[in-house]
Amino acid sequence: MPDLVPQTVHGRACGACTLCCELPDIDELDKPANTLCRHCARDQGCLAYEARPATCRAFYCAWMTDADMADEWDPAVSHMMVYAQGPQLTVLVDPRHPQVWTQKPYHGQLQRWAAQAAANGGYVIVWVGDEVFKVGA
Repeated sequence: MPDLVPQTVHGRACGACTLCCELPDIDELDKPANTLCRHCARDQGCLAYEARPATCRAFYCAWMTDADMADEWDPAVSHMMVYAQGPQLTVLVDPRHPQVWTQKPYHGQLQRWAAQAAANGGYVIVWVGDEVFKVGA
């Protein structure tokens, strides 16, 4: 069976970041978006790590898997989690920092990513709580 877990960038680690346990919805755990997973201790990690579902086992944010992403995109620094979904680049913003995506250096980079994505039929979507924004190039 092929390895479905993406390779991570050497030297990068989740550390105390738990945004992937909070920001997205996780169907297997009946966890809605923007709610901390019942198995997660904020700033510590998963308390059911060995028994976590396949969705959790296979997921790493783009900062963990893309060596071209600058250190300011570390979710613990940016308060955002970035990942690709087909032609869509999805950015989930920590609702405790709702404006961070509109600030430097993030907004400029999001616009550059939107231009690159558009050239290939893709787009960049930003979620802040229940609000969704399409980033223009």
